[in-house]
Amino acid sequence: MASSSSQLIFSVFLVFFISSFMNTTHAALNATDFIDQMLVSHNAARAVVRVPPLVWEPVLAKYARVYANERRGDCALVHSPGQGFGENLFWGQGHTYWNATIAVGEWVAEKQWYDYKTNTCLPDKVCTHYTQIVWRSTIRVGCAQIKCDSGDTFIACEYYPPGNYIGSWPY
Repeated sequence: MASSSSQLIFSVFLVFFISSFMNTTHAALNATDFIDQMLVSHNAARAVVRVPPLVWEPVLAKYARVYANERRGDCALVHSPGQGFGENLFWGQGHTYWNATIAVGEWVAEKQWYDYKTNTCLPDKVCTHYTQIVWRSTIRVGCAQIKCDSGDTFIACEYYPPGNYIGSWPY
């Protein structure tokens, strides 16, 4: 009896443990595919400017997941209070299938608005998502994707060490 009771407790614990890491967005991708998409997309942009590839950091991904879940009710592009990480946020409207590759592609597209010579974004343009992705000293990334209550998609990526230091070039 004690053996079957121990097995039951272990089984319940195992199910709880595994479910705590499962994606609660009902997304078609599993966690490995999401991570692969994130790393391939980020590292392709980094390779173009010859900076080392990022590695996946589960602690950053957990922070991104916790923060993304805080945005579930409004899906607002409001940055987290910050814990010494860089951060990129993405919002995809509607029930269209948004994914990691699309989000990173949107951030990388800001390259067109970055002027390396002056190390600035063009007037009235945002390019700091791009510069965070290619920031040379950033070596780790962790991201999360959720489905907001509205049905929209919210993706958060956290970077360590952070980039976008005023007066410093990303690469």
